[in-house]
Amino acid sequence: MDIAGFCTQSSVIIVAGKGGVGKTTVSAALARTAARSGLSVLIVELEGKSGLTSALGHTELLTYDEVVLSPDGSRSDDGRPMAEIRARTLTPDDALLEYLIDHGLRRVSRRLVNSGALDVVATAVPGIRDILVLGKVKQLERTRVADVIVVDAPAAGHAITFLTSAQGLLDSARVGPIRAQAADVVELLSDSARCQVVLVTLAEETPVNETVETAFRLEDRVGASLGPVVVNGIYPHLDHLDADPRGAAAAAGVTLEPGEADALRAAADFRRRREELQAEQVTRLADGLPLPQLWLPNLFTTEIGLREVDQLADALAAGLERLPALESAS
Repeated sequence: MDIAGFCTQSSVIIVAGKGGVGKTTVSAALARTAARSGLSVLIVELEGKSGLTSALGHTELLTYDEVVLSPDGSRSDDGRPMAEIRARTLTPDDALLEYLIDHGLRRVSRRLVNSGALDVVATAVPGIRDILVLGKVKQLERTRVADVIVVDAPAAGHAITFLTSAQGLLDSARVGPIRAQAADVVELLSDSARCQVVLVTLAEETPVNETVETAFRLEDRVGASLGPVVVNGIYPHLDHLDADPRGAAAAAGVTLEPGEADALRAAADFRRRREELQAEQVTRLADGLPLPQLWLPNLFTTEIGLREVDQLADALAAGLERLPALESAS
């Protein structure tokens, strides 16, 4: 599949997954992949303090105001030119403030937000916080602020309520601006030409279970279009894990210290078993969720920076190129 074609078949790509699966890192890698294909990108962060900026080589935390993370014409580590990447945070309070200002309530808007009125409304109208944020995403999509908008969504548990809240409000609100906003959001989420959801998981039992459950709930409740499932943290295959450490050392002209052969054998057994377990889980994921898979390698580091993000972007691009055209959405 053409990479630019994948990134533009939906104006908004919502990246969601269980906490700890690397959802934010995948959002950053997807943004770099799109920018390297010549597409301008706006990353929207919803939870704050997620490490998104540090992954993209910046130290400042994002705010409601857009910042440029990579200017148009910048180059990736391998020298390839890139389009512009911008980023911002969306919060319910700021979205409400902007909504009130846009509707002629500038004088009272700040006072209402500072008074905690949103908390009162959120208690009375469940889902209103999510609608405010998604409504802003919808506005950004309509005004075509970038070729592609990448939304770093909440973790899987909240992601379900986040993405289904609009349908819930649409079912309960008969008239008024809330219903109109909910209807617009549902229209966005259910239109594959405007929005798709990319789920991120690990090749482990619990994340796979949650990914399958999330996928079907989003399809059934929202009618969301699902893109390929990103399986993060895949161990690259290693040959010769069954080799005898003493024999291999002798062939290399190396003498092992006492205990080293046993340690090497145990490490090889662990690595082999890990690969087998991951293979079992990706097969189980494919059986439970008939969507294409994109595998990203385990980078064996605790610090994710721009270099690591570009490594993942390379793997993401290679995986996308192997997908048949138009098979990335379901």
